[in-house]
Amino acid sequence: MKRVLLIITFIAFSAFLTNAQTTTATNGSEITFKKLVHDYGNVSQGADGNCEFLFTNTGNEPLILSNVQTSCGCTVPSWPKEPIMPGKKGTIKVNYTKMNIVGTISKQITVYSNAKNGTIVLSIKGTVNEAPKITSPEKPVNEGFTPIAK
Repeated sequence: MKRVLLIITFIAFSAFLTNAQTTTATNGSEITFKKLVHDYGNVSQGADGNCEFLFTNTGNEPLILSNVQTSCGCTVPSWPKEPIMPGKKGTIKVNYTKMNIVGTISKQITVYSNAKNGTIVLSIKGTVNEAPKITSPEKPVNEGFTPIAK
């Protein structure tokens, strides 16, 4: 009799643990981005280096972005510090500050949060091309012009 009672208790406890794991796996915040890569394309020197990454909390608990880090100091992020409620949207703004330097852009932005889908890595890419040289037309020389002295 003790053995049967022990087996029933073990089965009930196992069922409880299985149910508890399933319940916690479906709860939590989840971050879903509209896009993971921003492509500036081919731009001229001095172009605007700002871009945005839109996201939604698709989970059922508040989403908290604890940190957003970039792969170098030339990429400056800003993000919401307040919790994003389930179903609500937010924006991570990024400013690439080296748009005056000719070359390829390839930087990563790592988003740390309490989301159950973990750490997310965003990217920016593109190419900064040399700005076309603007030359002013030559001014015509006024022959025979004599300035008047006062």
